[in-house]
Amino acid sequence: MVGRMVNRTLIATVALVSALIASPAFAQVDLNGGWQALQHEDWVERGPGSDPVDYTGLALTDAGRARALSYSYAQYALLERQCILYTPQYVIWGPQGIRIWSESDPVRGTVTAWKISSAVDRDVVTIWMDGRPHPSENTFYPFSGFTTGRWEGDVLVAHTTHIKAGFLRRNGVSSSDKTTADWRIFRHGDYLTIMVIITDPIYLAEPDVVTRSWALDPKANITTTAAPCVPVSELFRVEEVGVVPHHLPGKNPDVNELTERYRIPREAILGYAETLYPEYRKKLNAESFATQDRCKRYCCGWVALGDAGTSAPGLSCITNGTNRPNATPLGNPFIPPPPPR
Repeated sequence: MVGRMVNRTLIATVALVSALIASPAFAQVDLNGGWQALQHEDWVERGPGSDPVDYTGLALTDAGRARALSYSYAQYALLERQCILYTPQYVIWGPQGIRIWSESDPVRGTVTAWKISSAVDRDVVTIWMDGRPHPSENTFYPFSGFTTGRWEGDVLVAHTTHIKAGFLRRNGVSSSDKTTADWRIFRHGDYLTIMVIITDPIYLAEPDVVTRSWALDPKANITTTAAPCVPVSELFRVEEVGVVPHHLPGKNPDVNELTERYRIPREAILGYAETLYPEYRKKLNAESFATQDRCKRYCCGWVALGDAGTSAPGLSCITNGTNRPNATPLGNPFIPPPPPR
């Protein structure tokens, strides 16, 4: 009788240990795979890019506003400025898909790091899961930054430091080397959502929160590059004379463009923090803001990306104020046009 009880206990213990070994850690989620970008979120920002002097939705400090207004697009031709855009958080700003894979401890079998691919221009982001501390502030700042992570339930939470000075938008809104990024990575079935909270004590009065979504695609051919973003001389005259293109204070020629085009108040365009809150609407009136009677630009939005399989069924495309239920895609720089019929 005693022998039978011992055998039963032993069998139960072995079964429990086997189940624990075969099962993933509680509440952790498998993020491995190729993820295709869903372009319906902030399509203009990810595709054509922000308009000049469009700081709407941002809470800039006076220093951040002054820095952005001094920006000239010709700066991007300078060798030392060509890769400055590709900070770690560009993973959710760019239009590309991503590939995520895990690296494990060969002895313990636990995940030591999650890797987010470099795509075309961006460096690989490594999220260390082994509890290592962040290095000294004086340590080298790579383009990938330094990121540690942990699981909170089924959400991967990460924190990035050692981020190079860069941009928040392609129109010159800058981020300093004091910037930190907090990540929340969610998986819901075949969909992945990443939220990044950017904190910058130099150029942001309040954190900037951005989310993006991807769809799992086993057939996605997402490139990972060993040497992302290689600068080349585009305007030799700029390099030869040592000039940094810029606008002097009060001399930016594009500061009124969105006000004239869309009648958006200047304080909203220039990224004042108060314009982010619902109370700001109470200050608007017919003289300061009025909706347009028809759409003239980017009217079809992400419907133009229909060839990528991301358009919503039945979504109408609006051009010049006219509804077009079966709109023809307008074209997209990231998708080849369909062949002529």
